[in-house]
Amino acid sequence: MSIGIGIVGCGMIANFHARAIADAAGAHLVGATSRRPEGYQAFAAEHDCKGYESLEAMLADDSIQAVSICTPSGLHMDPAVAAAKAGKHVIVEKPLEITPERCDAIIQACDEAGVRLTVTFQSRFHKSSRLMKQAVQDGRFGKITLGDAYVKWYRSQEYYDSGAWRGTWKLDGGGALMNQAIHSVDLLLWLMGPVKQISAMTATMTHERIEVEDVAVATLQFENGALGVIEATTTAYPGALKRIEISGSQGSAVLEEEDIKAWDFAKETPEDEAIRADMANKTDGGGGAADPSSINHYGHTQLFEEVVSAINEDRPSMLDGHEGRRSVEVICAIYESAKTGKVVTLGE
Repeated sequence: MSIGIGIVGCGMIANFHARAIADAAGAHLVGATSRRPEGYQAFAAEHDCKGYESLEAMLADDSIQAVSICTPSGLHMDPAVAAAKAGKHVIVEKPLEITPERCDAIIQACDEAGVRLTVTFQSRFHKSSRLMKQAVQDGRFGKITLGDAYVKWYRSQEYYDSGAWRGTWKLDGGGALMNQAIHSVDLLLWLMGPVKQISAMTATMTHERIEVEDVAVATLQFENGALGVIEATTTAYPGALKRIEISGSQGSAVLEEEDIKAWDFAKETPEDEAIRADMANKTDGGGGAADPSSINHYGHTQLFEEVVSAINEDRPSMLDGHEGRRSVEVICAIYESAKTGKVVTLGE
């Protein structure tokens, strides 16, 4: 059946969700709500859907089976828990929440209600990301020794000034890491597996009136023994496409947004040359490197189709709450290490 979806929060990212839902097979947008009447009214008019004066009114509508949470990051938990308790399936824009404990509250509420929970990490649906994942699963890298993520983006002072929640610990949950680099952190963990130890430094270098970091560097030791680096910034003018690099004893590969920039293995297969040719110029637009609105919604469309499949097949989403929690846990550990100057061991 087609899944009716309501959107909570009508800021910039909600528009991407609305367009993705319109394009997703088996889904349709029913309506939206936000704290500001003018916000949901304008959004409803633009996307030809209902406008609800409150979350409670939306959750009372039986034509809605799932709710997509697009509020500021630190305001995800309450509407997500309320939606679950109302029997609605839950989609949450990244990050799932801003601490592991708040993530756990959402996961628990969805588990207790028996509803599906999906976290919006649309980069996993890119063909290039899936090719990298398959190469890891097939053992093509040999013994993996390094896994690195680089997010050297640019955000103007006007970007942070455009919303009172931006750049705050309470509502943004962090800076370049929690808001911008979390997609790359998620991909790195998806490819490399869990992290064991973290050592990090962060700084606020160029932006004013923000509480959080605009530069961060972390060194990692993964549970598989490999080492790695996460670099994230919103101060690197004019902004570069995000990169993931995997290296091992039998191969190396570099993912740059949707492009594969390097694909070299000791044991070449007949498909490798085609992959290098076909995946060289896939990125459409700036990937959000300088302008957060300069992304496409194709990955979001695939994500909503995954939501529909998980609901109709009564199975956990491939991007369930436990998947969404991992990147938040690692980023919070990076903040802890930067604050204390100590190595942080996860799971302790």
